[in-house]
Amino acid sequence: MNSKYEIILFWSNEDNVFVAEVPELPGCMAHGVTHEEALRNTKEAIQLWIDTAKEFGDHIPEPKGRRLVFA
Repeated sequence: MNSKYEIILFWSNEDNVFVAEVPELPGCMAHGVTHEEALRNTKEAIQLWIDTAKEFGDHIPEPKGRRLVFA
């Protein structure tokens, strides 16, 4: 599994959990009660995202390997 995708981790007051998003893989996110749990769940979500993309022949972006810049 490729763990070089950027993961953005933040606390959600609304859900009372840490949320982890993978901006390079649209819709790929997970959550957890702790930082560690959210990151562990995100690694699984990344693999599921990639497996699903392969199954449907969808493009799988290469990790940028650097911080994304938002305008």
